[in-house]
Amino acid sequence: MHSAPKPPAGKGRTAVVLLSGGLDSAVTLAWMRAGGFRCVALSFDYGQRHRFELECAARVAKALGAESQRVAHIDLGAFGGSALTADMAVPKDRDVEHAHDIPVTYVPARNAVFLTMAMGLAETVDARDLAIGVNALDYSGYPDCRPEFVQAFEQLANLGTKAGVEAAARGERWFSVHAPLMQLTKAEIVKLGTDLGVDLGMTTSCYDPHADGTPCGRCDACLLRAKGFAEAGVRDARAR
Repeated sequence: MHSAPKPPAGKGRTAVVLLSGGLDSAVTLAWMRAGGFRCVALSFDYGQRHRFELECAARVAKALGAESQRVAHIDLGAFGGSALTADMAVPKDRDVEHAHDIPVTYVPARNAVFLTMAMGLAETVDARDLAIGVNALDYSGYPDCRPEFVQAFEQLANLGTKAGVEAAARGERWFSVHAPLMQLTKAEIVKLGTDLGVDLGMTTSCYDPHADGTPCGRCDACLLRAKGFAEAGVRDARAR
């Protein structure tokens, strides 16, 4: 059994929170708000096939009291290489508990690009806190969801920005990258979201939803979500 870290004291501080419209990012936003942060939510229209998530992100940002939501438009589909951005089949009915390969739903460099954009936005809104809902336990095996990646990016942010360099000259460290769900199971994330008062039915997880946003129920994300809700003993309002 794992417990989420206590939110840092954020009263009077601004944070940039990556918000996809999914379960994990919504809980992360709620966690940052519980710490008292003024949150700027950052979402991406990156050429993904599951664009329904952008509608969910807008609803989540409003419901959880984000100060604003920005949507950045980038085209990761220009690179291809992923079932989420190219004409490739999304894997269905995999044994996600025992799979060790990196699936074709991995989008090359996605979290690095997203965090870099969040870092740039943070400099313009005078924020020193970034938050991302990555998880290294119940996840699909993506390399950019591991603690080593988050730690390395935090170092990059402090080395490669005006704010970071000026803070270092004062003997300070500027940027912190928060990943509160990193060591939680999906069931623990569901419980945390429930405790924080998040309407989890507003979120979407499916990699290959139907046109109306109804989840397929068979992709990795759907299977992991179903497992989490079942183990948490919570009904999923978005389940088929």
